[in-house]
Amino acid sequence: MPNAVFALPDSIDLAIVGAGPHALTLVTHLLQKKKSMRGRFLVFDPSGTWMSRWNHQFGALEIPHLRSPAVHQPDPDSHALRTFAESRPDELFPPYDLPGTQLFQDFCQDVIRRWQLENCVYAAQVEQIKPLNNQHQSRFCLQLATGQTVIARRVVIANGGGIPQLPGWVSQIPMGYPCDRLLHSHQVDLRGLQLRGERILIIGGGLTSGHLAVGAIQRGAQVLLMSRRTVYEKLFDADPGWLGPKYLKDFWAEPDWYARWQMIQQARNGGSMTPAMLTQLRRLQRDGRIVFYEQCQVSQASWNRDHWRVCCDQATVHECIQHQLIDRIWCATGSQLDATKHPLLQDVFDAYPTDIVNGLPIVDECLRWRNCELFMMGGLAALRTGPTARNLSGARAMSDRIVPALTKASLAVSAH
Repeated sequence: MPNAVFALPDSIDLAIVGAGPHALTLVTHLLQKKKSMRGRFLVFDPSGTWMSRWNHQFGALEIPHLRSPAVHQPDPDSHALRTFAESRPDELFPPYDLPGTQLFQDFCQDVIRRWQLENCVYAAQVEQIKPLNNQHQSRFCLQLATGQTVIARRVVIANGGGIPQLPGWVSQIPMGYPCDRLLHSHQVDLRGLQLRGERILIIGGGLTSGHLAVGAIQRGAQVLLMSRRTVYEKLFDADPGWLGPKYLKDFWAEPDWYARWQMIQQARNGGSMTPAMLTQLRRLQRDGRIVFYEQCQVSQASWNRDHWRVCCDQATVHECIQHQLIDRIWCATGSQLDATKHPLLQDVFDAYPTDIVNGLPIVDECLRWRNCELFMMGGLAALRTGPTARNLSGARAMSDRIVPALTKASLAVSAH
């Protein structure tokens, strides 16, 4: 257990919540800018290791490669992954050198080793962040699931913060069905499943749906893929123009936060599939292994002994799937970002009220919560950084904003 390596101090300069790619990116950029920060921060994650949830999700969905090109990765040197892959060129996939999953995992381990970050992650879930106010400066008390507490001068929340989203009809289903027969995509682990002869309904038109469909079909299942609009292809989550000033200059110039929120929604435009994934699924469709139900939504579902019966909102037009016996339902319906429901932000809200736009907090240029030394990474900082906030490219853009605030006294909150 990594915690055997060090004892938890009473207080720390910087606490980082989450040990995923955003946290890893922040830490490498921070140490590059200020070597003396080594030993002054701790990363908290229940797993006690870097990239645990990321690696689990990629393994569980058997995702062969990333959607982001090799330039987007946690090391400050943007060429580091390409250099690392020189002896493994067949693990960079077209069209833009998309890193294979194993290559990316090995590279991240190399980053952790080179930056000597093996012993920075403390194995504990942060359950509460309580602001402590005195006249001189604020501190935060982090309550851990282990029962321990640690005082931090500054905190970065880098744990994603999305709440898995299930369609409304799910809550209308009477209890009594086996819990493994209706799952959100983040609960599915393809690796342990025997699905031969089963019929599986997958809800959602994004890339996750595609990975689940391919994995289920490879295990002998028949797949029904239902999406509320036509499944469409897009190479990336958001147009590459959002990575630089091409689109961002208008975004940053927009003073209306609600207009910014709208720009983010339009840029991401819900779930999409990569051209390669959609080509693969259309081929499977021709082979009769998958049936698409597009512009269609479930209106209700009921569990009858050992199968689902499902009605869709198009039932008056055509029968759709209501006479088909369905073994499992998987909802690849994404997650919702809402700062007002984030368990770690409740006490921060009380102490430092801030404006929220459709679930997203308005943070300052350094991605700092109003009037205190708490910083946001990931999708919850999107109103400042734009539609790629959740992506690997967003992690770098966010580090460029947060690191100066952590290393320059002039950017401390009291200087506002």
